[in-house]
Amino acid sequence: MEQSSVFATARRTELFDELVDLFLAEGFAHLTLDTIASRLRCSKSTLYTLARSKEQLVTAATVHFFKRATGDVEAGLAATTGAKERVAAYLTAVGAALAVTSPQFMADLDAFPPARAVYERNTRLAARRVQELIDDGVGSGEFRGVHAAFAAELATTMMVRIQQGGVRAGTGLDDASAYRELASILTHGISA
Repeated sequence: MEQSSVFATARRTELFDELVDLFLAEGFAHLTLDTIASRLRCSKSTLYTLARSKEQLVTAATVHFFKRATGDVEAGLAATTGAKERVAAYLTAVGAALAVTSPQFMADLDAFPPARAVYERNTRLAARRVQELIDDGVGSGEFRGVHAAFAAELATTMMVRIQQGGVRAGTGLDDASAYRELASILTHGISA
């Protein structure tokens, strides 16, 4: 790869990281492309190299956030042994990844269907990962002989309710705290 391509890719990643950080802190609905460009210290034409419109930019930034979060979650999981610890570490890490989101970002995400769809897709993928971790624990005998698909479905239902804001509305728990509670209840309930 040419040095200029490496620089362009690094700069693109840096811009997306800065864009995600801005959106996570402040939301995005109220920001114009001019404001975004000013805050990122770049031109609007530079933003147009990332996406063709503000809507596409928001969607791409949301995808970037979840890719980054997934990498962090999986990296933390790789250092964990034991089925109970792995399920707890996974759900807690998901909660930690969401802890950096502002209420405004979550409201904007929910109100913007393409970004909400990214969150929903990532919630489904996370639920599938939880099922894999539970299957591993049942297989190793660390978890009692629960129906792993049912336990994962239970986790999925709560993960979707967390994502849709139902848990926050019903309990006052933010998404990160709700994931920590889910990890605690789930791992204690299925332990052998």
